[in-house]
Amino acid sequence: MDRAELSITIDRTGDEALLRLAGEIDMLTAGQLSTVVNEVLADPPPRIVLDMGGVTFCDSQGLGTLVVLSRKASHAQTLLVLSNVGDFLLRVLDITGLRSALMIRNETAP
Repeated sequence: MDRAELSITIDRTGDEALLRLAGEIDMLTAGQLSTVVNEVLADPPPRIVLDMGGVTFCDSQGLGTLVVLSRKASHAQTLLVLSNVGDFLLRVLDITGLRSALMIRNETAP
C-alpha cells in the first residue's frame, strides 16, 4: 500500500493566500494541511483559498480538518474558501451535510 501524498504550493498576494493542493487529504496528510494553513494564519490575509483541483481523495479526517480550518480562519477574521472542488468531493459534502459549513467557490475556466 502506497503512502498517501499531499503536495501544497502557496502563492501569497496582498489580500489572498492561494494554496494549491494535489493528492489525498486523509488521516496521513490532514496534519500537513493543518500545519500549512496554521502557518498562513500566523499572519492572516483577508482570504485563504484552497485550490482543490488536484485533490484525488478526501476521507472523514480530511473533511473534519477542512471544517476545523474554516473555523480557525473565521476566528482570525479570515475567509477560508475552497475552489475547484471536484464532483466527488461536492457529493461527499452534500451527503455529510458539510457543504453548508464550508465556503465553496467553483469558477468555470475561461
